[in-house]
Amino acid sequence: MRVNRRTSAMVAGAAIAGLTLAACGGGSDDAGGTGSGDGGGSASEVEVFTWWAAGSEKAGLDAMVGVFGEQHPDITFVNGAVAGGAGSAAKDLLQSRLQASDPPDTFQAHAGLELLDYINAAQLEDVSPLYDEFDLRDAFPADLVDLLTHEGNIYSVPSNIHRANVVWANPDVLEDNGLDPEKNYTSLDEWFADMDTLQEAGVTPLSVATAWTQVHLLETVLLAGLGADDYTGLWDGSTDWEGPEVTAALEDFEQAMSYTNSDRDGLDWPEATQLVIDGQAAFNVMGDWAVAAFEEQDKVLGTDFTAFPVPGTDGVFDFLADSFTLPVGAPNEDGAKAWLETVGSLEGQTAFNKAKGSIPARTDADPNEFSEYQQTAIESFGQDTIVSSLAHGAAAPVAVLNAVSDATSKFTSGASDVDTFQSELAAATAG
Repeated sequence: MRVNRRTSAMVAGAAIAGLTLAACGGGSDDAGGTGSGDGGGSASEVEVFTWWAAGSEKAGLDAMVGVFGEQHPDITFVNGAVAGGAGSAAKDLLQSRLQASDPPDTFQAHAGLELLDYINAAQLEDVSPLYDEFDLRDAFPADLVDLLTHEGNIYSVPSNIHRANVVWANPDVLEDNGLDPEKNYTSLDEWFADMDTLQEAGVTPLSVATAWTQVHLLETVLLAGLGADDYTGLWDGSTDWEGPEVTAALEDFEQAMSYTNSDRDGLDWPEATQLVIDGQAAFNVMGDWAVAAFEEQDKVLGTDFTAFPVPGTDGVFDFLADSFTLPVGAPNEDGAKAWLETVGSLEGQTAFNKAKGSIPARTDADPNEFSEYQQTAIESFGQDTIVSSLAHGAAAPVAVLNAVSDATSKFTSGASDVDTFQSELAAATAG
């Protein structure tokens, strides 16, 4: 994937999956969620618990609820959305409900090893039989199904696919500083050379925000330095965290952070992306949900902004996905299965992702129904090597991510050096 002035007309020739941080919504319910967890849901109602309470996330959920109403008109959708904290408020309430044996009928979670705590606590049902019943093994890429499988079982159905390893750039900032806005960077070193030029001119080369966005940047730099196989090995134990290749990648991360804005820890991702939109920074590394921030301000892809894989990661798709589960003890198990059927269906995924900006996880979606950026993401997901995002729950359990985040914050604040950082990362992922 590369989208710039030269290639802005590029569209996908193959249909395949996707994901973005999507929407929340209506159907037969209004925008307010019940989230009450009375545990006594009617057999004709299904409580769907999410943190999709505003913006494109709400729009996406609304669209999927519309399809659910058409596919299952006998079941009433109950909106269990909990707003606040980028999902943290919802996760806290969900944990309380699960511990009290008062689960919703289904809940949103990032696909992958973020689910491991729920699995180990025996709070999730294996939904592998639904993959056979709904023909999802044929609809989803085999690589994706493998990444969703834990010890032979599958515990969620993805609603979308996002790509994490994307650079967003302001071509005017580059051109104004004598740089080619259509340059195809083949390595981090090439990219860093242009960032040196920008920094010498007094321009912020690379915008970043609070700790999780720094972990997001870290994972893409590790991917660039190690390649897909060795990056994946960081999470399955086959790559040595103490090895020289990791040391070199962490030195690259240190250099990348040296190009970033000094106010980063006080910002979140929208503000960091806005720096690029406003021409106050040249580049930003963020997942492809960022495209909505540009489009909402009438910025045109290939003219006002460009998008391309983090240098060194072309041909690799760093994925994350929102997905839905079947909790043990769901009050309306049949209703939950009906919702999962809609989530995995072509109609549900098309409606949801068109509204939210992500791409379907299905390979049979029609690219022509999606935006220009989504078409390039669909094409890339169909042909690239797929790896799992650390920062967004796919690559490692929550405890590992938390420990990596702590070590990263310590390092980027200047409280540790590369050797200490590497040792702390190795300890975070041990066992």
